[in-house]
Amino acid sequence: MSAPAPIELARYIDHTLLKPDATAKDLQRLCAEARAHHFHSVCVNGSRVELAASLLEGSDVKVCTVVGFPLGAMDSDAKRYETEVAADAGAAEIDMVLNIGRLKDADHRYCIREIRDIVEAAEGRLVKVILETCLLTCDEIVTACKLVIEAQAHFVKTSTGFSTAGATIEHVKLMRETVGQSAGVKASGGIRDTAGALAMIEVGATRLGTSASIAIVTGAAGSSGKY
Repeated sequence: MSAPAPIELARYIDHTLLKPDATAKDLQRLCAEARAHHFHSVCVNGSRVELAASLLEGSDVKVCTVVGFPLGAMDSDAKRYETEVAADAGAAEIDMVLNIGRLKDADHRYCIREIRDIVEAAEGRLVKVILETCLLTCDEIVTACKLVIEAQAHFVKTSTGFSTAGATIEHVKLMRETVGQSAGVKASGGIRDTAGALAMIEVGATRLGTSASIAIVTGAAGSSGKY
């Protein structure tokens, strides 16, 4: 596989800022960077969706937001409401956190119903399901991927970037092997440089979530942040 050109690589990237202390000024910088480098989207917390949408109006950069973040353990109705609010505020993509405890309970019916509720509330917007792979066994990752496909979400995603570890080559490869061409695979958490980004794409990632986006497309050294 030949390495994508910088502009092609940029279109894989959700330029991410999910820190709890992120200010409006930080969001303005994020959106300006996304415009300049033509990243696929910015990924921001729900209360910042409206600001991001206004800053990116007229550009080719989408607004992505997180739902049920970062634990995924809240009630399904709360996640659905978060999705509806985000959609109204201008979000084009939703990254929801799977209820990890329910998955480990093998409560598959609950997981499918919750994901379907989010897909329905998103009203045609792209939905990615965060599995938090560092907390799962390989068998649980496979099961989670199959549930996401059954629930008709559009992507499986490795990580929130706020747990014990981020994306790994092994997990991304396993997710791609499981979903085949039925869903996208988003690698997120700990991707800090061009080599790391290309390695994820090589094994099947079709989207990357990172705050080191500029380092990745310019070949510079990335920051030491988790996300």
